[in-house]
Amino acid sequence: MDHVRLKDKTFKTFIGNETIMKAIDEVAAKINADYRNSTDIPVLLCVLNGSIMFMAELMKRLEFNLEVVSIKLTSYTGTSSTGKVRQAMGLTSDIKGRRVIIVEDIVDTGNTIMELKNILKEHGAAESRVCTMLLKPEVYSKDETLDYVAIEIPNRFIVGFGLDYDELGRNLKDIYVLDED
Repeated sequence: MDHVRLKDKTFKTFIGNETIMKAIDEVAAKINADYRNSTDIPVLLCVLNGSIMFMAELMKRLEFNLEVVSIKLTSYTGTSSTGKVRQAMGLTSDIKGRRVIIVEDIVDTGNTIMELKNILKEHGAAESRVCTMLLKPEVYSKDETLDYVAIEIPNRFIVGFGLDYDELGRNLKDIYVLDED
């Protein structure tokens, strides 16, 4: 599909599935190098709902024992960020004293990442690292280092591979960008 229609908007193909899979292979290799010889069991924190597809693909490639925990935060309405991050669902398991890898679909301003880091600190995580499928470097304004970044993209509105427009488009295997032509 070159174009998809979701509600009142049309999107065109931006990043194909093959490119996404290759980027996930590369980021998984870096995580494996860092955690392969772990004596503890790290936690992968799936940030719902957008990270589900990325998380599933990433987990298949990780070569160490891990546990999965989820959390749901929200900051978007339609195509724009509200700038306010709220917790729609808390952590699904205890992470006290654990090393946590936050698995995000996309990082733009970094507000969500900062909120997640604070939540993990409050819940006693021993360490937290960030793994994101996508990063918009031109709008990311935080000092916090992102440990694992699969793909950098321009500041455009995208859907697919877990990302949505008003909850639609998450199931698309490619990533699409808003077609403004």
